[in-house]
Amino acid sequence: MKIIQLSDPHLMAPGGLLYGSDPLARLDACLADIGENHADADLVVISGDLTNDGERTAYAALQERLAQFSPPCRLMLGNHDDRALFLEMFPYAAEQGFVQSVFDGSEGRLILLDTLDSGHVEGRLCAARLDWLDERLQEAHGRPFFLFMHHPPFRIHMPVLDAVKLADADTFHDLLARHGNVRHIFAGHVHRLIAGSWRGIPVSTLRSTNHQTALDFSDSWSLGHEPPAYAVIFIDADGVIVHFHEFPIAG
Repeated sequence: MKIIQLSDPHLMAPGGLLYGSDPLARLDACLADIGENHADADLVVISGDLTNDGERTAYAALQERLAQFSPPCRLMLGNHDDRALFLEMFPYAAEQGFVQSVFDGSEGRLILLDTLDSGHVEGRLCAARLDWLDERLQEAHGRPFFLFMHHPPFRIHMPVLDAVKLADADTFHDLLARHGNVRHIFAGHVHRLIAGSWRGIPVSTLRSTNHQTALDFSDSWSLGHEPPAYAVIFIDADGVIVHFHEFPIAG
């Protein structure tokens, strides 16, 4: 399977700038690069913070772009998104009131989680979402599964971001451990390229398509200046390989 992950576009109303960049123009550049080089992808996942302020005009701009984008695409939510407005505009994305879905591919099951806890920066999986996840894992019948989520459940040793990761990660891990066969967790939220493992599970995070977090291990957050990137993920019987690609942007 070939999966593309991009994350944290933080779209503004058309023409709006964020940290000196135009998020919509950068998303356009990203989608163009994917369309040119990875039209054969089995799935494209945009893993949350679709917008910066949950604005209708920003979601409308995303609708317009995706209508002209050929690879199959799934959308996820982050803490900057507005679930109610999103589901009004993308009603097909609803699953029991949340933006979560399953993709069964040739090499296993992808599960896309909704970790948005409205009104909070940190993420959460409530009892209803954990029950949904439990059911989806039971259905996998021992097949490998791969999780996509906006908020990472693991520390990245950057205090400001660790304070707003997935809350109650222990409960989440206990559920995964009961089923086994989790092969990788792909996350967004932190705006950095990170790879490692969490309690034995391989993990990776991704840069934003617009702006980045600086490599700063102090108690403050600072803006990074690395270029935007997306991930090209290959999954087969031998394992998971993640390539991070810095796509070209104008200016």
